[in-house]
Amino acid sequence: MTKHNQNGAVSGVAISLVLAILLLIGSAAFGVWAFQGRQDYKDNVDAKISAAVKIAKQQQGKVDSAQFAEAAKQPLKTYNGPEAYGSMAVMFPKTWSAYVDDTGTGGTLVDGYFAPGVVPSISDQNSVFALRVQVLSQTYAQTLQTFTGQQQNGKITVSAYALPKLPKIVGVEVVGQINQNDLANAPNVTMVVLPLRSNTLEIWTEGSQYLSDFNNYILPNFSFSP
Repeated sequence: MTKHNQNGAVSGVAISLVLAILLLIGSAAFGVWAFQGRQDYKDNVDAKISAAVKIAKQQQGKVDSAQFAEAAKQPLKTYNGPEAYGSMAVMFPKTWSAYVDDTGTGGTLVDGYFAPGVVPSISDQNSVFALRVQVLSQTYAQTLQTFTGQQQNGKITVSAYALPKLPKIVGVEVVGQINQNDLANAPNVTMVVLPLRSNTLEIWTEGSQYLSDFNNYILPNFSFSP
């Protein structure tokens, strides 16, 4: 007489039943989670859309403001310097103002200050200018010597540079804390130094706030008569 192993059969059925129950519980939990997520989205969809629209408007507003600010700079204004000092033409945004002493007195023959809106006090050491332009009575070689110590100390970097409109007049671009006593707090300066006949021309911006204007408007349009 043949005997069947009923214990094995019962064990297999029990395992299958447990797996089925676990699968059912998992499916139910997933269903509850999905339903809650869908219900949360449904209940808060208006608020979420409103928040998304608000963020989009803010981002677009920033883009529009930046585009308007750039458009407001055109057309560029021009300062024309004395013929005795190269008849330089300084083109700058029309939203800026300028104060230029070109009387030719002292060691600084031309001394120009440019800033958006109203030019701040030129006697205040804390004033920051978008653009400074100077014609010095000393030679180009003498001017370069003033940067030697700072370059050796790693306070500044010096590299060859020529204005786009005057590619044959090669000078240098100096970047760093130039001629600053308080080196810890002094802003970086980006300066172009060029020979101008028997004199020296210096063009620079202070800090990084106006560096893009300096590179996009000032330097590409700057010219003088060698």
